[in-house]
Amino acid sequence: MITLGIETTAHTYGTAVLDSRKKGLKQVLSNVRDMYRPEKGGINPFDARDHHLRVKEKVLDDALLSAGVTLKDIDLITFSQAPGLPFSLKVGCEHAKQLALQTKKPLVGVNHCIAHLEIGKLSSGMKDPVFLFISGANTQVISYAAGRYRIFGETLDIGLGNFIDSFARVAGIPFPGGPKISELASKSKNLIELPYTVKGMDVAFSGLLTNLRNKYESKKYKLEDLAFSLQEYAFAMVLEVAERAMAHLHKKELMAIGGVASNTRFRGMATILAKERRGKFSSPPQEFVVDNAAMIAYTGAIMYKADKNKYVINPHDANFLPKQRTDDVEIRWIK
Repeated sequence: MITLGIETTAHTYGTAVLDSRKKGLKQVLSNVRDMYRPEKGGINPFDARDHHLRVKEKVLDDALLSAGVTLKDIDLITFSQAPGLPFSLKVGCEHAKQLALQTKKPLVGVNHCIAHLEIGKLSSGMKDPVFLFISGANTQVISYAAGRYRIFGETLDIGLGNFIDSFARVAGIPFPGGPKISELASKSKNLIELPYTVKGMDVAFSGLLTNLRNKYESKKYKLEDLAFSLQEYAFAMVLEVAERAMAHLHKKELMAIGGVASNTRFRGMATILAKERRGKFSSPPQEFVVDNAAMIAYTGAIMYKADKNKYVINPHDANFLPKQRTDDVEIRWIK
């Protein structure tokens, strides 16, 4: 089966083509993405929408060309239905509806967060890990239990990625700020005391952000030291709750997904944690750890194969669900 996937939850417009007859990541025939990058500040929802409208046809054409297929070869259309920025989601939803009507092929809406989980399992071979989902908007500890991906802990305020980007803006670093913060942190080993907010299985970053802002504006601290300390504290917080979930669920596999999971220091800390628990840590390759359409196409395909009657949408009725949570989705493809 040849599947077309469309990803538009936030700043990225992506289109991918997958061939499910192949094994593992070899089934990804193309995975094209074009990212909206604001000149300053964070994501402007209207500008992101306009970017997506501007590039959608080119990204589609590039994905089909790279895969060596045409729309006539496509068997299934999938799109990121939830969660995300409403204006961004709408562009992808409308494009997918248009293509489904044009090709008369079935349409499946995919939860973006669950797609991150599934592409992670595909890339690693892990069967039943504890997931640490750390992206811009999301910070959650997730694992499968009783028919759904359950959330065992999460942020009480902002996502880890948004927290890092927010401090980056304070320091005059353009979006996305994570790579530059990581670079600055690598130049320091001077740990500065910061708030550490873990409440049971949940974390909070707003107090840490305020403290960092005050320290930066006081001009008493080097930016490299603040970046280093930010990472040490924030990563320790999310890994503490992830480890607690592993212990509670008696699971040995830890999988990190979402854009922040590409951070070198985070991966090092997570690897140590897993080793000390006599387990295994993994994270998808960079191409699949960030927002991408291959994960949408792959997840949509396994949903379709598991229960097409439940998951296929009438294009005329297709919509987008900006606030749908991971645990809102009934999982019929895991036995």
